[in-house]
Amino acid sequence: MRLYPKIDQLISTFSEEQIPVERRKSLQSLTDHLMDVTGRVRLNFICTHNSRRSHLAQVWAHTWSNYYDLDFIDSYSGGTEETAVYPLVIDTLSKQGFEIFQLSVASNQVYSLKCHALDRPLILFSKKFSHRFNPEADFIAIMTCDSANEACPMVSGASKRFSVLYEDPKRYDGTEQQSAAYTERSLQIAQELWWVFAQVAAHRASKKSTGHTV
Repeated sequence: MRLYPKIDQLISTFSEEQIPVERRKSLQSLTDHLMDVTGRVRLNFICTHNSRRSHLAQVWAHTWSNYYDLDFIDSYSGGTEETAVYPLVIDTLSKQGFEIFQLSVASNQVYSLKCHALDRPLILFSKKFSHRFNPEADFIAIMTCDSANEACPMVSGASKRFSVLYEDPKRYDGTEQQSAAYTERSLQIAQELWWVFAQVAAHRASKKSTGHTV
């Protein structure tokens, strides 16, 4: 699936070697699970406020599932608290090539996002991970921040749980480094999830070529 041009261009800049070995090791258990799973997969990326990292992860997972035609994977996000999507997350993703529309002007704004012209819009807003907009059961919980990881030793309804932790760009809010920090975090998440989804896609293609059902 071809993505919007700016997003498409990003892929040509990615390589496995750019991801530190230790990070690849931390991603491998999630990758292995996605290779082995059968049926529909629901990924719920969880951070404390569902305002920054969890949304970036949800968006990039959605993007790569489209790019690699892994239509059995759905992406969600949530928090241990409900706040609002931080505006610079939306600004960063827009600059990186996504088509984004604001659907609501409430304090907890709602956005629609598309990664290609035929994409089914992804709806973004801050919510608890248990919000009814998210799956209630049989989902994979992916913790993206330390505080949520520690606060939720058990995620109700999750069939599996993985920790893929990222530094919070919030620490740079109000500084000259703010825009660069959000861009860097988005690109890190994009490249690491690209690596995960690329492996899953290659594994499924290999199984199909040998006559195995996927």
